[in-house]
Amino acid sequence: MTGPVLVVDDLHVHFKRRGRPQVKAVDGVSFAVHHGETLGLVGESGCGKTTLTRALLGLVRPTSGRVLLQGRDVGRLSRRGRRPFRPAMQVVFQDPYSALNPRMTVRELVGEPLRVQGRHDRRRVDDLLCDVGLDPAVGDRHPATFSGGQRQRIGIARALALDPELLVLDEPVSALDVSVQAQVINLLRRLQRERGLTYLFIAHDLAVVRHMSHQVAVMYLGRIAEHGPRDEVFGAPRHPYTRSLLAAVPIADPAARDRARDRLIVGGDLPDPAHPPSGCRFRTRCPDVRPSCAESEPGPAEHLFAGDHRAACFFPEVSP
Repeated sequence: MTGPVLVVDDLHVHFKRRGRPQVKAVDGVSFAVHHGETLGLVGESGCGKTTLTRALLGLVRPTSGRVLLQGRDVGRLSRRGRRPFRPAMQVVFQDPYSALNPRMTVRELVGEPLRVQGRHDRRRVDDLLCDVGLDPAVGDRHPATFSGGQRQRIGIARALALDPELLVLDEPVSALDVSVQAQVINLLRRLQRERGLTYLFIAHDLAVVRHMSHQVAVMYLGRIAEHGPRDEVFGAPRHPYTRSLLAAVPIADPAARDRARDRLIVGGDLPDPAHPPSGCRFRTRCPDVRPSCAESEPGPAEHLFAGDHRAACFFPEVSP
Protein backbone atom coordinates (compact mmCIF):
# COMPACT_ATOMS: atom_id res chain seq x y z
CA MET A 1 0.00 0.00 0.00
CA THR A 2 1.24 3.50 -0.84
CA GLY A 3 0.23 6.64 1.02
CA PRO A 4 -1.27 6.95 4.50
CA VAL A 5 -4.12 4.73 5.67
CA LEU A 6 -5.84 7.60 7.50
CA VAL A 7 -5.66 11.34 6.82
CA VAL A 8 -7.37 13.88 9.05
CA ASP A 9 -7.44 17.25 7.28
CA ASP A 10 -8.36 20.43 9.19
CA LEU A 11 -11.06 18.65 11.18
CA HIS A 12 -13.48 20.72 13.25
CA VAL A 13 -16.17 19.37 15.57
CA HIS A 14 -18.21 22.12 17.21
CA PHE A 15 -21.26 21.61 19.40
CA LYS A 16 -23.97 24.26 19.36
CA ARG A 17 -25.79 25.10 22.58
CA ARG A 18 -29.00 27.10 22.67
CA GLY A 19 -28.30 30.59 23.96
CA ARG A 20 -24.71 29.74 24.87
CA PRO A 21 -21.37 29.81 23.04
CA GLN A 22 -20.61 26.72 20.98
CA VAL A 23 -18.04 24.25 22.26
CA LYS A 24 -15.09 23.84 19.89
CA ALA A 25 -14.12 20.35 21.02
CA VAL A 26 -11.94 19.72 17.95
CA ASP A 27 -10.77 22.88 16.22
CA GLY A 28 -8.57 22.38 13.18
CA VAL A 29 -6.79 19.05 13.71
CA SER A 30 -4.67 17.53 10.93
CA PHE A 31 -2.49 14.41 10.90
CA ALA A 32 -1.83 11.24 8.92
CA VAL A 33 -1.32 7.64 10.01
CA HIS A 34 0.88 5.58 7.69
CA HIS A 35 0.63 1.90 6.89
CA GLY A 36 2.25 -0.36 9.50
CA GLU A 37 2.95 2.49 11.92
CA THR A 38 1.45 3.78 15.17
CA LEU A 39 0.48 7.38 15.81
CA GLY A 40 0.24 8.09 19.53
CA LEU A 41 -2.31 10.79 20.40
CA VAL A 42 -1.82 12.18 23.90
CA GLY A 43 -3.28 14.93 26.03
CA GLU A 44 -4.97 15.48 29.37
CA SER A 45 -8.67 14.88 29.97
CA GLY A 46 -10.84 17.44 28.19
CA CYS A 47 -8.39 18.13 25.35
CA GLY A 48 -10.71 16.67 22.68
CA LYS A 49 -9.30 13.15 22.19
CA THR A 50 -12.65 11.43 22.76
CA THR A 51 -14.57 13.73 20.41
CA LEU A 52 -11.91 13.27 17.75
CA THR A 53 -12.20 9.49 18.10
CA ARG A 54 -15.98 9.63 17.79
CA ALA A 55 -15.68 11.75 14.65
CA LEU A 56 -13.28 9.24 13.08
CA LEU A 57 -15.66 6.38 13.84
CA GLY A 58 -18.66 8.20 12.40
CA LEU A 59 -20.39 8.61 15.77
CA VAL A 60 -20.18 12.42 15.51
CA ARG A 61 -20.54 14.37 12.27
CA PRO A 62 -17.67 16.83 11.68
CA THR A 63 -18.53 20.51 11.42
CA SER A 64 -15.92 20.86 8.69
CA GLY A 65 -12.76 19.21 7.45
CA ARG A 66 -12.12 15.75 6.03
CA VAL A 67 -11.51 12.22 7.27
CA LEU A 68 -9.87 10.21 4.49
CA LEU A 69 -9.75 6.43 4.95
CA GLN A 70 -7.76 4.68 2.24
CA GLY A 71 -8.07 7.88 0.18
CA ARG A 72 -11.87 8.10 0.45
CA ASP A 73 -13.60 10.89 2.37
CA VAL A 74 -15.76 8.97 4.86
CA GLY A 75 -16.36 11.76 7.36
CA ARG A 76 -19.61 12.88 5.76
CA LEU A 77 -20.96 9.61 4.42
CA SER A 78 -24.33 8.34 5.60
CA ARG A 79 -24.53 5.20 7.72
CA ARG A 80 -25.31 3.18 4.62
CA GLY A 81 -22.49 4.84 2.72
CA ARG A 82 -19.96 4.06 5.46
CA ARG A 83 -20.81 0.38 5.65
CA PRO A 84 -18.32 -0.79 2.96
CA PHE A 85 -15.54 1.04 4.83
CA ARG A 86 -16.34 -0.17 8.35
CA PRO A 87 -14.24 -3.36 8.10
CA ALA A 88 -11.17 -1.21 7.32
CA MET A 89 -11.33 0.70 10.63
CA GLN A 90 -12.13 -1.04 13.91
CA VAL A 91 -11.85 0.06 17.52
CA VAL A 92 -10.64 -1.39 20.81
CA PHE A 93 -12.30 0.38 23.72
CA GLN A 94 -10.86 1.52 27.02
CA ASP A 95 -12.98 -0.51 29.41
CA PRO A 96 -12.94 -4.27 28.74
CA TYR A 97 -15.69 -4.75 31.34
CA SER A 98 -18.35 -2.65 29.59
CA ALA A 99 -17.25 -3.14 25.97
CA LEU A 100 -18.48 -6.75 25.77
CA ASN A 101 -22.09 -7.93 25.93
CA PRO A 102 -22.26 -10.06 29.09
CA ARG A 103 -25.05 -12.24 27.65
CA MET A 104 -23.00 -13.42 24.68
CA THR A 105 -20.36 -16.12 24.73
CA VAL A 106 -16.80 -15.36 23.66
CA ARG A 107 -17.31 -17.19 20.39
CA GLU A 108 -20.46 -15.16 19.69
CA LEU A 109 -18.71 -11.89 20.55
CA VAL A 110 -15.69 -12.51 18.33
CA GLY A 111 -17.83 -13.91 15.50
CA GLU A 112 -20.45 -11.14 15.51
CA PRO A 113 -18.60 -8.83 13.03
CA LEU A 114 -18.21 -11.79 10.68
CA ARG A 115 -21.93 -12.59 10.90
CA VAL A 116 -22.86 -8.97 10.17
CA GLN A 117 -20.72 -9.10 7.03
CA GLY A 118 -22.05 -12.53 6.04
CA ARG A 119 -18.64 -14.16 6.50
CA HIS A 120 -19.05 -16.22 9.67
CA ASP A 121 -16.64 -19.12 10.03
CA ARG A 122 -16.13 -21.02 13.30
CA ARG A 123 -12.56 -21.92 12.39
CA ARG A 124 -11.82 -18.26 11.77
CA VAL A 125 -13.09 -17.41 15.28
CA ASP A 126 -10.92 -20.12 16.83
CA ASP A 127 -7.89 -18.84 14.93
CA LEU A 128 -8.52 -15.30 16.21
CA LEU A 129 -8.66 -16.53 19.81
CA CYS A 130 -5.35 -18.32 19.30
CA ASP A 131 -3.83 -15.17 17.79
CA VAL A 132 -4.54 -13.19 20.96
CA GLY A 133 -3.29 -15.91 23.30
CA LEU A 134 -6.59 -17.55 24.29
CA ASP A 135 -7.48 -21.23 24.05
CA PRO A 136 -10.42 -21.78 21.65
CA ALA A 137 -11.86 -24.07 24.33
CA VAL A 138 -12.93 -20.94 26.26
CA GLY A 139 -15.22 -19.90 23.40
CA ASP A 140 -18.38 -21.12 25.15
CA ARG A 141 -17.75 -19.09 28.29
CA HIS A 142 -19.15 -15.62 29.06
CA PRO A 143 -17.06 -12.45 29.65
CA ALA A 144 -17.80 -12.38 33.39
CA THR A 145 -15.60 -15.46 33.88
CA PHE A 146 -12.47 -13.71 32.55
CA SER A 147 -9.98 -11.25 34.02
CA GLY A 148 -9.64 -7.70 32.69
CA GLY A 149 -6.61 -8.55 30.58
CA GLN A 150 -8.33 -11.59 29.08
CA ARG A 151 -11.41 -9.51 28.26
CA GLN A 152 -9.24 -6.98 26.48
CA ARG A 153 -7.74 -9.84 24.45
CA ILE A 154 -11.28 -10.82 23.49
CA GLY A 155 -11.94 -7.23 22.41
CA ILE A 156 -8.78 -7.23 20.30
CA ALA A 157 -9.77 -10.54 18.65
CA ARG A 158 -13.19 -9.09 17.86
CA ALA A 159 -11.61 -5.97 16.33
CA LEU A 160 -9.34 -8.13 14.14
CA ALA A 161 -12.16 -10.30 12.82
CA LEU A 162 -12.64 -8.30 9.60
CA ASP A 163 -8.91 -7.85 8.84
CA PRO A 164 -8.90 -4.06 9.37
CA GLU A 165 -6.27 -1.74 7.94
CA LEU A 166 -6.50 0.56 10.96
CA LEU A 167 -7.17 -0.11 14.63
CA VAL A 168 -8.25 2.81 16.81
CA LEU A 169 -6.99 1.92 20.29
CA ASP A 170 -8.84 4.12 22.76
CA GLU A 171 -6.73 3.93 25.94
CA PRO A 172 -6.71 0.11 25.65
CA VAL A 173 -4.59 -0.57 28.74
CA SER A 174 -5.51 2.25 31.14
CA ALA A 175 -8.02 0.07 33.05
CA LEU A 176 -5.54 -2.81 33.52
CA ASP A 177 -2.91 -3.59 36.14
CA VAL A 178 0.64 -2.61 35.23
CA SER A 179 1.85 -6.17 34.66
CA VAL A 180 -1.18 -6.94 32.50
CA GLN A 181 -0.64 -3.69 30.58
CA ALA A 182 2.78 -4.93 29.50
CA GLN A 183 1.30 -8.21 28.26
CA VAL A 184 -1.37 -6.47 26.19
CA ILE A 185 1.12 -3.94 24.78
CA ASN A 186 3.44 -6.76 23.73
CA LEU A 187 0.49 -8.54 22.11
CA LEU A 188 -0.42 -5.41 20.13
CA ARG A 189 3.18 -4.97 18.97
CA ARG A 190 3.39 -8.60 17.85
CA LEU A 191 0.11 -8.39 15.95
CA GLN A 192 1.32 -5.21 14.24
CA ARG A 193 4.51 -6.91 13.09
CA GLU A 194 2.77 -10.06 11.90
CA ARG A 195 -0.23 -8.44 10.22
CA GLY A 196 1.16 -5.10 9.10
CA LEU A 197 -1.49 -3.30 11.15
CA THR A 198 -1.78 0.46 11.50
CA TYR A 199 -2.67 1.90 14.92
CA LEU A 200 -4.05 5.17 16.19
CA PHE A 201 -3.11 4.82 19.85
CA ILE A 202 -4.95 7.24 22.14
CA ALA A 203 -3.65 7.52 25.69
CA HIS A 204 -2.56 9.79 28.50
CA ASP A 205 0.25 7.52 29.75
CA LEU A 206 3.37 8.87 28.07
CA ALA A 207 5.47 5.82 28.98
CA VAL A 208 3.07 3.55 27.10
CA VAL A 209 2.90 5.96 24.15
CA ARG A 210 6.68 6.08 23.93
CA HIS A 211 6.84 2.27 23.88
CA MET A 212 4.14 1.89 21.22
CA SER A 213 4.37 4.81 18.82
CA HIS A 214 6.35 5.77 15.74
CA GLN A 215 4.82 9.26 15.57
CA VAL A 216 3.36 11.32 18.43
CA ALA A 217 0.75 14.09 18.36
CA VAL A 218 0.16 16.13 21.53
CA MET A 219 -3.34 17.60 21.75
CA TYR A 220 -4.37 20.62 23.80
CA LEU A 221 -7.80 22.27 23.93
CA GLY A 222 -8.97 20.95 20.56
CA ARG A 223 -5.74 21.48 18.61
CA ILE A 224 -2.42 19.75 18.00
CA ALA A 225 0.28 21.49 20.04
CA GLU A 226 3.19 19.35 18.84
CA HIS A 227 3.63 16.56 16.33
CA GLY A 228 6.61 14.59 15.13
CA PRO A 229 8.65 11.39 15.29
CA ARG A 230 8.57 9.75 18.70
CA ASP A 231 12.26 10.19 19.46
CA GLU A 232 12.16 13.87 18.48
CA VAL A 233 9.08 14.66 20.57
CA PHE A 234 10.34 12.80 23.63
CA GLY A 235 14.02 13.65 23.21
CA ALA A 236 13.69 17.32 22.22
CA PRO A 237 10.18 18.55 23.07
CA ARG A 238 9.60 22.03 21.67
CA HIS A 239 6.19 23.05 23.00
CA PRO A 240 5.98 24.01 26.70
CA TYR A 241 2.86 21.86 27.08
CA THR A 242 4.73 18.78 25.84
CA ARG A 243 7.57 19.58 28.21
CA SER A 244 5.13 19.88 31.09
CA LEU A 245 3.55 16.50 30.32
CA LEU A 246 6.98 14.87 30.25
CA ALA A 247 7.96 16.66 33.44
CA ALA A 248 4.95 15.17 35.23
CA VAL A 249 6.04 11.58 34.52
CA PRO A 250 7.15 9.99 37.83
CA ILE A 251 10.88 9.30 38.22
CA ALA A 252 11.88 6.28 40.29
CA ASP A 253 15.58 7.14 40.67
CA PRO A 254 16.06 9.43 43.74
CA ALA A 255 19.16 11.03 42.19
CA ALA A 256 17.21 11.80 39.03
CA ARG A 257 14.41 13.26 41.14
CA ASP A 258 16.89 15.63 42.78
CA ARG A 259 18.20 16.73 39.40
CA ALA A 260 14.65 17.31 38.18
CA ARG A 261 13.39 19.53 41.01
CA ASP A 262 13.05 22.46 38.68
CA ARG A 263 11.25 20.56 35.94
CA LEU A 264 8.44 22.40 34.23
CA ILE A 265 5.11 21.58 35.88
CA VAL A 266 1.99 23.33 34.58
CA GLY A 267 -0.60 24.44 37.09
CA GLY A 268 -4.19 25.51 36.77
CA ASP A 269 -7.11 23.86 35.02
CA LEU A 270 -7.78 23.34 31.34
CA PRO A 271 -9.74 26.39 30.04
CA ASP A 272 -13.36 26.02 29.01
CA PRO A 273 -13.42 25.01 25.30
CA ALA A 274 -16.48 27.26 24.90
CA HIS A 275 -14.32 30.22 25.97
CA PRO A 276 -10.76 29.51 24.79
CA PRO A 277 -8.14 32.17 25.57
CA SER A 278 -7.32 34.70 22.91
CA GLY A 279 -4.15 34.11 20.94
CA CYS A 280 -2.26 31.00 22.01
CA ARG A 281 -4.61 28.64 23.83
CA PHE A 282 -1.90 27.53 26.21
CA ARG A 283 -0.82 31.01 27.30
CA THR A 284 -2.95 31.06 30.49
CA ARG A 285 -0.90 28.13 31.85
CA CYS A 286 2.41 28.67 30.09
CA PRO A 287 5.41 29.60 32.25
CA ASP A 288 7.10 31.18 29.22
CA VAL A 289 4.17 33.36 28.16
CA ARG A 290 4.92 36.72 26.58
CA PRO A 291 2.58 39.66 25.79
CA SER A 292 2.54 38.86 22.07
CA CYS A 293 1.12 35.38 22.79
CA ALA A 294 -2.30 36.97 23.41
CA GLU A 295 -2.41 38.74 20.05
CA SER A 296 -2.67 35.83 17.60
CA GLU A 297 -2.84 32.05 17.58
CA PRO A 298 0.18 30.07 16.35
CA GLY A 299 -0.42 27.74 13.43
CA PRO A 300 0.04 23.97 13.80
CA ALA A 301 3.42 24.24 12.08
CA GLU A 302 4.44 27.65 13.41
CA HIS A 303 7.92 26.18 13.76
CA LEU A 304 9.10 23.20 11.71
CA PHE A 305 12.15 21.19 12.75
CA ALA A 306 14.04 18.18 11.44
CA GLY A 307 12.05 15.06 10.59
CA ASP A 308 8.74 16.91 10.14
CA HIS A 309 8.76 17.77 13.85
CA ARG A 310 6.41 20.74 14.30
CA ALA A 311 5.20 22.86 17.19
CA ALA A 312 2.33 25.33 17.46
CA CYS A 313 4.34 27.79 19.52
CA PHE A 314 5.79 31.23 18.82
CA PHE A 315 8.78 30.65 21.12
CA PRO A 316 9.66 26.96 21.05
CA GLU A 317 12.60 25.80 23.10
CA VAL A 318 14.36 22.51 23.63
CA SER A 319 13.84 21.00 27.07
CA PRO A 320 17.00 21.25 29.21
